[in-house]
Amino acid sequence: MSQRTRVYRYDFRGHLLLPATASGAGSPFVKADTSSAGSPTVQGANAGGLALTLDSTTEVQNVCVYMGDVLPFDIDDLVRCEIIAKGVATQDSATSMAFGLASARNDAIDSIAAHASFRTIGSNDVVVETDDGTNDKDDIATGVTLVAQFKRFAIDFTGIQTREPPLTSLGGKGNVAFLAGNSYGQLRRVASGTLFDMSNYSSGLQLYFQIQKTSDNNTDALTILEASVEVKLPYS
Repeated sequence: MSQRTRVYRYDFRGHLLLPATASGAGSPFVKADTSSAGSPTVQGANAGGLALTLDSTTEVQNVCVYMGDVLPFDIDDLVRCEIIAKGVATQDSATSMAFGLASARNDAIDSIAAHASFRTIGSNDVVVETDDGTNDKDDIATGVTLVAQFKRFAIDFTGIQTREPPLTSLGGKGNVAFLAGNSYGQLRRVASGTLFDMSNYSSGLQLYFQIQKTSDNNTDALTILEASVEVKLPYS
């Protein structure tokens, strides 16, 4: 019997808009905005992607688009997640961006219980990290940058972690791989010298995209062109 898979694809170039609240009307995604005086925006459809944009108010701001903490993707069924994203030409030192797969959202990325994420923290340099509640790998350098051109990123759950007997080898979530597009648009593995082990997590994850700043007046933006998640289906 062969293993079937299904790809859930979300294209933000077209009609996919966000509901104002967590009603789920028109989209599986909702938004969180923790600003107080300012009005950062989440713009879809004709924005050339889903644009999460800070505004010029000098205050702490956090804007996140996520799947309402529904966590639809069981980590044990995950095959691959791909996201096409762009940042800004020169990211402000007060700005952080993050996107990937996560359990229930949190303003502080490091406080998310379980996640596999690409991040930029105060610069255009991309780092990656995973957390499964036990194994925590933070801010691992990739050697790639996120600037004002769209770049493809992927998180792969098909690797194998070989361990010495009597331990059993771990596949999938035991050896998560991160990939990023090169100058030719081809995906290549990054941070390959680090083992990203999420084998202690056995529940669901959701897509999320987040930009935030400390008290500052910059107007940086994170734009998501599309995202997809491939999952395993029952054997047939």
